[in-house]
Amino acid sequence: MEHIRLSEAGDSVVILDQSLLPLEEKYIELTTLEEMEGAIKKLQVRGAPAIGIFAGYALAALSKQQCRPKAISSCCGASGTSDEGFVQILQAQGEVLKAARPTAVNLSWAVDRVLHAVRVEMFRARKEDPMRPNANAGARRLAEAAAREAAAIHEEDKAMCKAIAEHGLTEIQKVSAEGGHSGPIGILTHCNAGPLATSEYGTALGPILLGEEQGVDFHVFADETRPLLQGARLTTYELQKAGVDVTLICDNMASSVMQKGLIQAVFVGCDRVAANGDTANKIGTSGLAVLAKHYGIPFYVLGPSSSIDLNCPTGADIPIEERDPEEIRSKFYEKPMAPEGVSCFNPSFDVTDAALITGIITEKGICRYPYTESLGALTEASK
Repeated sequence: MEHIRLSEAGDSVVILDQSLLPLEEKYIELTTLEEMEGAIKKLQVRGAPAIGIFAGYALAALSKQQCRPKAISSCCGASGTSDEGFVQILQAQGEVLKAARPTAVNLSWAVDRVLHAVRVEMFRARKEDPMRPNANAGARRLAEAAAREAAAIHEEDKAMCKAIAEHGLTEIQKVSAEGGHSGPIGILTHCNAGPLATSEYGTALGPILLGEEQGVDFHVFADETRPLLQGARLTTYELQKAGVDVTLICDNMASSVMQKGLIQAVFVGCDRVAANGDTANKIGTSGLAVLAKHYGIPFYVLGPSSSIDLNCPTGADIPIEERDPEEIRSKFYEKPMAPEGVSCFNPSFDVTDAALITGIITEKGICRYPYTESLGALTEASK
């Protein structure tokens, strides 16, 4: 499903509003910076890779808007050139988008990548005419550079998802065979890390969807994922559409299905991986990792290498977003389900200790503990 794209005019972003799923499939068009920021904050677009794709297109659309005559004149300012003014405005807009969800490193990664592409185009224009060191590329040329980079991020994400799916499917088939398991492979997943959270296949759901295409039988147990119910609303929606056998469970039922021997592995996505392998993901992930360790079940984190932040030493250094208490007290309820005024703690993510993670599966391969070595080696090999 194509759930994120530039409009035909290129000056707005069209998304499938995930906050309305599964009851309503509605596409909305976002034009202003405020609307784009709000879409991230309100989880109309969500999932670390998808947020990165969205941010790229958002900057491309905002760049195109700078091509309008009034916008061009407004970006000529203190720096003295319209190119530099263009970049200054775009950078300020990028900072607003980054602040909307600080935990997801893909967001800042995509913003910085598009800004870099625009700057490269600016300096290329100057180099083409050395007799005029302050020559301008012009707003249209810079906007085209932003749009190309955003499209490249999207296309690379599709290839990334396929590669993660292949690595993950090979790994789970090997683990299942070594364990002597027969019949459908039981996978427990949390939150949503499927196509809606990325471009195609997804990360944590990628091996399952690819396996289904190849005739591999899976039985997925999807945590509902309180308080925003991404597992109930989105993961089951995606898996049902793909024909995968899926059972919805409440978050506090995970221990029970593990205890009964119904789970061969846990697959989760990630929003940021620290240099030591500590991983931030949707709240509730850390508890699953502890349970999996107790029951001897492999626990895998699946995500793009862009989620690895080697500048972040440990999970303690990852900023954790805290959200509106009403998501606990009243959201999705006909009437509030808690006493009025009761205090609520609503962190959006938790951090899973690296020692609890069996493997971190990326598009470039599988990293294993100790992650301070394997993550660094993976990053160095890809340079």
